[in-house]
Amino acid sequence: MNPDTTLAPTLRPCTALVADDEEAPREQLLAALRGAWPGLRVVAVAVNGVDAWDAFLEHEPDVCFLDIRMPGLSGIDVARRIGTQAAVVFATAYGDHALAAFDAGAVDYLLKPVDTERLAQTVARLKARLGARPSPGHEALPDPAALQALLAQLSAQVRRPPPLAVLQAGVGREVRLIRTDEVIYFESDSRYTRVVFDGPQGTGDALIRTPLKELLAQLDEQLFWQVHRSVIVNQRHIAAAVRVDEGHMHLTLRGRPETLPVSRHFQGLFRGQ
Repeated sequence: MNPDTTLAPTLRPCTALVADDEEAPREQLLAALRGAWPGLRVVAVAVNGVDAWDAFLEHEPDVCFLDIRMPGLSGIDVARRIGTQAAVVFATAYGDHALAAFDAGAVDYLLKPVDTERLAQTVARLKARLGARPSPGHEALPDPAALQALLAQLSAQVRRPPPLAVLQAGVGREVRLIRTDEVIYFESDSRYTRVVFDGPQGTGDALIRTPLKELLAQLDEQLFWQVHRSVIVNQRHIAAAVRVDEGHMHLTLRGRPETLPVSRHFQGLFRGQ
């Protein structure tokens, strides 16, 4: 039996996401993976952190190979959002960051250009870790708290621009300036993003052209929580998280009748429910 198909009780092939904004290192890693892990199925390739996170939500890979420094969301930002839902391997030219992560035992690392012997060691560790995982959806890493502490420490070393403060949105014939702290939630609306707001000039909604996945990288992550692939909510406006059944949850909002869906990936934000 092919050992690559015995990594999980479902007997499915192991899947991976590869993200790097530079073409040459990205293609070199993909070629090296084909040689080191023939049974691995790469389900998504991303060229920035925003697309990497969106691809993770779409494909739910077992392993994510993330460049540390990418535009939009850094590899560390993406890893913090993934948490323990997948095994993470950083690919980086910055050995000090990568070695700190590896020494902590939370994630593995590869220095670019990827060395085939080092990659073989990484693949062996990944197979062992994934083989010990009870079932899909369970934690792939042994200590979630240690992982998040490490990633928070590394994130402080990868500077991000200040959060977006003002949006320009179309409201009828007007272009209205909306402060982000007045936003209740954002919701994908076909080609646009719907902005629902409540401020001194009143309550309403408007459309902006910035896709939700790109907006996520510009918002204050302490204030705005992604709760669904198509929804980002201002946590100050959340009244309660309601668990409908084992797999479904929604949010109620302060002073508003609508509810917002919470997908499985984000239900951990509301562990008290």
